[in-house]
Amino acid sequence: MRTDKIGIILLEVLAATLLIVFAYPLFIVLINSAKDAAEIIRNPLSMPTDWLQLFENVKELLSRDNINYFQSFFNSVIITTISLIAIGIFSAMAAWVLVRTKTKYSLVIFMIFLSGMVIPFQVVMLPLVRLLQTMKDITGIPFKDTLHGIILAYIGFGAPLSVFLFHGFIKSIPIDIEEAAIIDGCSKAQVFFKIILPILKPIFVTLLVLNGMWIWNDYLLPILVLGMGGDVQTLPLSVANLAGLYDKEWSLILTSVLMAALPVVILFLFAQKHIIKGMTSGAIK
Repeated sequence: MRTDKIGIILLEVLAATLLIVFAYPLFIVLINSAKDAAEIIRNPLSMPTDWLQLFENVKELLSRDNINYFQSFFNSVIITTISLIAIGIFSAMAAWVLVRTKTKYSLVIFMIFLSGMVIPFQVVMLPLVRLLQTMKDITGIPFKDTLHGIILAYIGFGAPLSVFLFHGFIKSIPIDIEEAAIIDGCSKAQVFFKIILPILKPIFVTLLVLNGMWIWNDYLLPILVLGMGGDVQTLPLSVANLAGLYDKEWSLILTSVLMAALPVVILFLFAQKHIIKGMTSGAIK
């Protein structure tokens, strides 16, 4: 019993240490968001002398024309929401068909999805930009510097992992449930949306949260597809606009980072129960 207690104490100390290590950057952003630029430069590790400076920084940030915070926030919400819905629904559909269709082509298609998880993003950066231009030449529809272009890119890059996790989860669902629904008169679409999709809720919510944090915070893909200073900007791109070549407004940069991170932090705090449930149920199945 004594050995067990010592082990529990050591685990708690380790957990507290990891909490401090991972929370420290957010703490630094928080305290420096309530300072002006001069105070940050003097001592970035000290507590702010006046916490009300945070509201002054927010007011200054929202008034900047080169940021257009509300428009960037709205763009990020639209891109994240539509991308998550499309990734979740389409990936679940694809995984369900691949599991229930027993042909040699289903295995090949599944392996193609898996290859998307192992190919580094840096390898496809240049081909992606060329592909967007080629699609415009063929269809006449612009895909670069547009909302639908970045959404399609996120669907493509988010599908492999989602299909992989859905595939493993669906394999554990007895096919008898679907056959009984079909006997009762359900169509294929009704079987998926009324039977399969509700069963997938734990892993579905987990993927929504994980993909949502990735898409909301992503910088590299938006700068490739949307470009810096274009008509369509996301929050990470707007934050980067504050860092000039010769002048960096640290008070506004850190305030904007805090404002951009808050929605993700709040989402994670409310959804962490679903994330853990989805991962553990997927592991048990």
